[in-house]
Amino acid sequence: MTVADYNTCVDQYADGLFRFVAKNLKDNDAARDVVQDTFEKLWLKVEQVDFQKSKSYLFTAGYHTMIDKIRKEKHSAVMEDHHVELVQTENKYTDLKKVLNKALETLSDIQRHVVLLRDYEGYSYEEIGDITGLNESQVKVYIYRARLAMKNYLGSLENVL
Repeated sequence: MTVADYNTCVDQYADGLFRFVAKNLKDNDAARDVVQDTFEKLWLKVEQVDFQKSKSYLFTAGYHTMIDKIRKEKHSAVMEDHHVELVQTENKYTDLKKVLNKALETLSDIQRHVVLLRDYEGYSYEEIGDITGLNESQVKVYIYRARLAMKNYLGSLENVL
């Protein structure tokens, strides 16, 4: 890959990669860090990565970088999660985006990742399998179960109102 090809990758894929990571991390600053680290990894392997496969490489590397970041922060997030459960609030949503984000939060990490890659970014089952390291049938099962869980969550009137 040439420097011009690398710059083309940045122009074409940075926004999509950022959306995917930000949607999963729910922290724009952390998502920017992950995207920057991902492009740094691509730059370090610029001679080894074919331009035609650069999008797949970026999303795979971005996914793994994001997972590493989540694992590092999991140890410090335990106390925060405990305190959040203690707070009693009344959820009254009028914004569809907020309701959908809340439904996404109810999913497991892997389910959220595959649903966002499929429905938000438009990847095929095979591409999602390459990015996540799952086989195609596992991807389909996770997507099916995630959509079913979201349907059940959204079907409950108290979650939507």
